[in-house]
Amino acid sequence: MTAQAHQHVATAERSSIHIARNAMHLVVGQAATMVLGILFSAMLGRRLGAGDFGLYFLISSFSTFALVLVDWGQQYFGIREVARSPERGGDLLGTGLVLRVLGTAVVCIPAGLSAWALGYDRRTIWFSVGLITFNLPFFLAQNFGIVFRGQDRMGLDASVSVVNRAVGLFLAFIALSLGLGLGGVVVAQGLAGGAALAMAFQLYKRVKTGPLRFSVVTARHILGGGTAIVAISIAVYVQPYIDAVLLSKLVTKEVVGWYGAAKNIMGTLLAPSLILGAAAFPRLSRATRNPATFRHEFATAQRPMLWLGGLAGVGTWVFADLAITVVYGKDAFGPASDVLRVFGLGLFLIFEDVLIGTALTALGRATAFAIVKIGSVVLGVGLELLLIRYWQARTGNGGVGVSMAFVLSEVVMFTGGALLMPKGTLGTALLRDGSRAVGCALLTALLFHYLPHLRPWLGVPLCIAVFTALSVAVGLIRGEDLHVLKGLFRRGEAAVPAVVPTIAESPGAAPE
Repeated sequence: MTAQAHQHVATAERSSIHIARNAMHLVVGQAATMVLGILFSAMLGRRLGAGDFGLYFLISSFSTFALVLVDWGQQYFGIREVARSPERGGDLLGTGLVLRVLGTAVVCIPAGLSAWALGYDRRTIWFSVGLITFNLPFFLAQNFGIVFRGQDRMGLDASVSVVNRAVGLFLAFIALSLGLGLGGVVVAQGLAGGAALAMAFQLYKRVKTGPLRFSVVTARHILGGGTAIVAISIAVYVQPYIDAVLLSKLVTKEVVGWYGAAKNIMGTLLAPSLILGAAAFPRLSRATRNPATFRHEFATAQRPMLWLGGLAGVGTWVFADLAITVVYGKDAFGPASDVLRVFGLGLFLIFEDVLIGTALTALGRATAFAIVKIGSVVLGVGLELLLIRYWQARTGNGGVGVSMAFVLSEVVMFTGGALLMPKGTLGTALLRDGSRAVGCALLTALLFHYLPHLRPWLGVPLCIAVFTALSVAVGLIRGEDLHVLKGLFRRGEAAVPAVVPTIAESPGAAPE
């Protein structure tokens, strides 16, 4: 092997280890926030009941969509720009914080008017505006992630999220114990966000990007550069907003609560895909200058994404009843397991779509991907109008129709995203490794279908072990994956940044 070939192998290994180390930091933080989030959601469901829990799900959907509009794509845009030019961190972050404060103040009135126009009662309208307002502190704290993640300091960003979740859980418990109800929970979230914001300011001192600054020029740059990215963000987050509105108009509030419970667990199941996508995004952004390097970075993240998607899908199908019973209780939320089980059928495609969307954002093709997402949303809404009524009339659980429509529309997302990727990026690896992941999931599901009922402490580890063993047997998990895992703990080796060839060294320009 030539010296150049040795260097390429070493660079590839360092790249894999670097992404894996970033992912590990996010996994640790996400594991903590996931546990705290499940406890928070379980506490709300059990203390508020299905009706008020459905209301919380509804106003959360309104708040999330409103703040996505305020963000205007600056989260991904900021990470990409800091990854490319770390010295701009203080300018981008300081300007972004001011834009978020002003944007939140502006969006509150339209949000309230929208809820009023949709025919919701006064309580729902005021809670919608209140949750947006009290979410501002954590919304500001999240923006520090553009610097933390842009400089591969994923652990700092995870710490902010953990503090928000931990304080929020503690304060919400006190509020509910005092009988303050949903209003107390909303105020508790605002106080928790304040604690997270204070920590974010402290952690920012560890990152050398200079003092926070506001610049009108940078504000224009953020708003202009974020326009393409906000298109995909709006397209992604408009669907949960529409889902919540349609459900609230076509079914009872208890059914909305069942769907909200399943949706919260869905978010937990999707966390691994978001972690891996976030870990890979800074490196994909740097690699856009060289097509060959970009293909390598994408391939580095794709196989573990497929493996995780297969495991999450079969695990959801097999253990949906268990998850709902443990978290929310079978008596009040039992039908939510049907919603969750259907959603599990689409997890494999969703995991791959997350990676494709991350790659297209890094390439500057977010607008085109947003158009694909809009197409899938239109299809999904059409299907929901039919399927919600069908499942509500047949089973009294219209939430199954929403979940089924989402899974079917995800096929459009995958097809469109694959066509937008640069030629040769997906290749035969997706077909080969994707088939292996699906095959392992089907065999695992078949085994558990014929096995007798197992205790959770035995069934869940056995499912993971069986799927992993099958993955090793068919080559979905390979020796180099274990080598990357060991590399996570070799500090010196992982500390060397992977070399990204410049345009002058590459045979061609980056795909744009």
